[in-house]
Amino acid sequence: MQALDPLRLPLAGRLLLEASAGTGKTWTLSLLVLRLVVERSLEIDHILVLTYTRAATAELKSRIRARLRQAQVNQDRKSVV
Repeated sequence: MQALDPLRLPLAGRLLLEASAGTGKTWTLSLLVLRLVVERSLEIDHILVLTYTRAATAELKSRIRARLRQAQVNQDRKSVV
């Protein structure tokens, strides 16, 4: 089996990500959302991400926000230099 590379996944259409616990689904989804915002200039409220439990939703929301904040900090640092 080949490892999933979220940096090479297409950003058009639909994507179903199904995997066992602890395999990096949340990490991968948060990276895909970041790529949609940065590479496709989508607004965050135009991106639909689904999960099945409230706990998973809270974790995913937190990770997406953290990744977006970190990307903004990194961009701000590049602008200063």
